[in-house]
Order: sequence, then structure tokens, then C-alpha cells
Amino acid sequence: MSEIPEATPDALQPFQIPGGASLQELHTPGGRCFGCGPVNDKGLRIRSFANPDDPDELICRWTAAPHHEAFDNVVNGGILGSLLDCHSNWAAAWFVMRRDHLDALPVTVTADFHVKLRRPTPRDQPLFLRARVVASEGKKVTVEATVEAGGQVTATCRGTFVHVGGTHPAAQDGAR
Repeated sequence: MSEIPEATPDALQPFQIPGGASLQELHTPGGRCFGCGPVNDKGLRIRSFANPDDPDELICRWTAAPHHEAFDNVVNGGILGSLLDCHSNWAAAWFVMRRDHLDALPVTVTADFHVKLRRPTPRDQPLFLRARVVASEGKKVTVEATVEAGGQVTATCRGTFVHVGGTHPAAQDGAR
């Protein structure tokens, strides 16, 4: 597993989120996943978008609430893991759809993911997530992702995601 290098200062500039619906709202409007389900009122409800400057990268801006804290003004590591897992999974699905020229977003699930918490992530400012595919082989896709806050990478992730068929629970009822 390769290390994700610290981003350059230019890469740490906050990005503009495109207007309109997110990938989650477009492809799984009834999704109830804790991390990315648009209809889960108690979930994190991330909104992932293709980066207009680099469509191979997915971006997300997310703001934590006080109940997401582990300590005073520090986001809980499990919340960061959920953010990275879901955002990376969407990057994998987006990649497979584009690579395989599919008309619909395929269902992908997490096979494994490894999070490194590099420094405390402040709760009182927006978090910026980035994810991109770094390798693929058949149905397996490897994604690397980061969480940035205040101009610093605070957490990284590398995970393997698998394109699954329609009988998998993730493919049922827009459950993704």
C-alpha cells in the first residue's frame, strides 16, 4: 500500500462545489446509507460531485455538527472513516460507470478501507473531501481519498471497492 503524499499548497485551496444535484441525489435519491443516503435524516448525507477541473476526482464539502465531535472542536475518527468510506465508494462507482460506458451508476461495495488520522480535524470549519481511483482490475477498484481542513490534510484513506450484481443487498431498494 502506497502512502498518500501530503498535498501541495495549491491542492489545498478550498474548491467550489458545482451547483445542482449530487451524484447521490441523481443516482440513489431514496438511498438510506448512514454516510451518503439523501433520505437518512440522522445520517451524514454527503454530496459528492465530479470535480469540474478534473472529472476523475470526486469532491465534497461537508460541515460537522457538535454531535459529530470526539473532543471539544475535534471531529470523531469514526465519522471521518464513514465520510471517507462513502465518498471513496462513490468515486469507485463513478469510475466504473465511465470506464465501462454504463448508462446507470453500478453498485459498488467496500471490500476494505484503511484510514489514517494524521492530525485532529476541527469541527468549526468546512471539511473538503477528495477521492480518486488509483488502480482497477476487473470488478475491483482501489481508491485513495483525503479530508482537508484549514489548508491541511487531516485524514487519508485507501480502500478497495467491488462492483457487485443486482442480488447484493446494496442493490436492493435504493439502499446504497
